[in-house]
Amino acid sequence: MKLSIERAALLRSLNHVQSVVERRNTIPILSNVLMKAEEGVLSLSSTDMDLEINESVAADVSEPGTTTAPAHTFHEIVRKLPEGSNIEIELNSENTQMTVRSGRSKFKLSCLLATDFPEISAGELPTEFSIPAGDLRALIDRTKFAMSTEETRYYLNGIYVHEAENEGVKVLRSVSTDGHRLARFEMPLPEGASGMPGVIIPRKAVGELRKLIEDAADVIQISLSENKIRFSFDHVVLTSKLIDGTFPDYQRVIPQGNDKIVELDPKVFTRAIDRVSTISDGKSRALKVTLQGKQMILSASSPEAGSATEELEVNGDTNMEIGFNAKYLLDITSQIEGEGCRLILADSAGPTIIQDSSDPSSLYVLMPLRV
Repeated sequence: MKLSIERAALLRSLNHVQSVVERRNTIPILSNVLMKAEEGVLSLSSTDMDLEINESVAADVSEPGTTTAPAHTFHEIVRKLPEGSNIEIELNSENTQMTVRSGRSKFKLSCLLATDFPEISAGELPTEFSIPAGDLRALIDRTKFAMSTEETRYYLNGIYVHEAENEGVKVLRSVSTDGHRLARFEMPLPEGASGMPGVIIPRKAVGELRKLIEDAADVIQISLSENKIRFSFDHVVLTSKLIDGTFPDYQRVIPQGNDKIVELDPKVFTRAIDRVSTISDGKSRALKVTLQGKQMILSASSPEAGSATEELEVNGDTNMEIGFNAKYLLDITSQIEGEGCRLILADSAGPTIIQDSSDPSSLYVLMPLRV
C-alpha cells in the first residue's frame, strides 16, 4: 500500500472514525482503524463491535492495499502535522509496519492484519427510506437529552424510533425517557418506512450520528432490520446494533386530563430559569414555580448559597405552586424555537406537558419535584 493524501481531508475522516474506538480495549484489533487503499480512494473503518463507521476520502493511490493502524495514535500524528501539508503513507512488504511522512516528519506505526478486523455491517436490512438531514437532526435534538443513563434499565438508554399515527396521519416518531421526563417528536412518515419495526437506537450511536450529520448533505439514507440500523450519506456509512429490549408504553405517561394552561416567551423563560437556578441546591436543582394569574414567580434557595426569585408575565389564569428540577426544565425549554411556550398543568403532584405553542410536532412531559 502506498498513497499520498491531503492532511485536511485525512484529518476530517479520522476525526469521525477514531471517536468510535474505545480508549481501553482488551481486543487489540479494536484499537485500530482499518485502511483500504483503492484507485483514487482511501476507506477508513472503525468499530467497537456494536457500532461501525466507514468513511471514504479521495487519495492519490500508487499501490493499493489494506492494513490496520492504531486509531488514536494515527489521529494524533495527523492532527499535529502542519496545516496544508501533504501526507505520504506506505506499508512495508510484510504488512507489519506503516510509514507516515510529511515534510521532515517521519513516523513508523505497528500494524495488525486486516483479515482479523471484525465486520458488523453485514446482513439484510429490509426496510429502506430516506430523510432530509434537517429532519434527522431535529428528530435527534428534540429527544436525545431525555435518554436514560441507568444501565439497569438498558432499554431506556437510547431513542425509540417507530411508525405511529396522529389524528389519522401516519408519522415517524422518536421518543426518549429517563423516568423523570419524556420527549416526543414526530414528522410525516417517509416513503418506504411503512411497516418498519420499532427500534431503539443506542445512546452512543445517537451521539456519533449527530456529530456526523452536523454538516451533512441534503438527504440521509436509512436501512434497518429488527437488530441493526444503517445511515448512509456523503462518503460516510454508520452501522449500529440496536438495543434488544422492549420500550415501555410511553402513551400511558402522557397525561390526558391536564386543564390549566399557561403561555409565555420560551427565551425569556429559559434565561430566567438559568439565572434563578444558579442558587439552587446542587443535587436536586429544585426550582419552585408559583403561578398567580398573569404572573409567574421562579424561586430557588439553598442553605449555603442563599435564595433567588424572578417574576415573569404569562398568559393564563392559574393559581398554584409546583416544583421542577431546573436542569430538566432547561433541557426542554431550550429546545423550543418558536415564539411561545405552553405549559399544560394539572396540580403540584401531577406531570406537566410542555409544548411549542406553534409547533405540535414536539411534546415534552416533566415530572414535578417536592419543594
